[in-house]
Amino acid sequence: QVELEESGGGLVQSGGSLRVSCIISGDPYSSFAVGWFRQVPGKGREFVAAVTRTGDRTDYADSVKGRFTISRINVANTVYLQMNSLKPEDTAVYYCAGRIGLASRDPPMYRYWGQGTQVTVSS
Repeated sequence: QVELEESGGGLVQSGGSLRVSCIISGDPYSSFAVGWFRQVPGKGREFVAAVTRTGDRTDYADSVKGRFTISRINVANTVYLQMNSLKPEDTAVYYCAGRIGLASRDPPMYRYWGQGTQVTVSS
C-alpha cells in the first residue's frame, strides 16, 4: 500500500526558510514522479514544484522559481521542498503527491496524496 506523509511545516517570518519533507512508503522501486502542491481555504490546489522519478528534471511554478528547490533521495524514499525567501502569500497547506509516469502540474494526474502540512509565513 502506497502512502505519502509530509512533515516539516510550521510558522516562519517573512524572508525566512523552511524545508518540508515527503516520505513515501510502499514504493520500493522509486516509481513515482512527485509533485508539491499547496492550498488555501476556498481555493483549489495550486502546483508548486515537481520532480521526475530519477530526480534528473524539475519543474517550478513561476511564483516560486528561484526561491524553492525540490529534490529527492530515492534510497531514503524522501522528497524535499526547500523554501527560501518565504513570503506571506506562501502561507498554505502543502501537499506532496505521487504518480506513475511523467511529472505533471495537474493535480488530478496524481493518484496518491499525503495529508498535508501547514506552512504559515508571518509578515
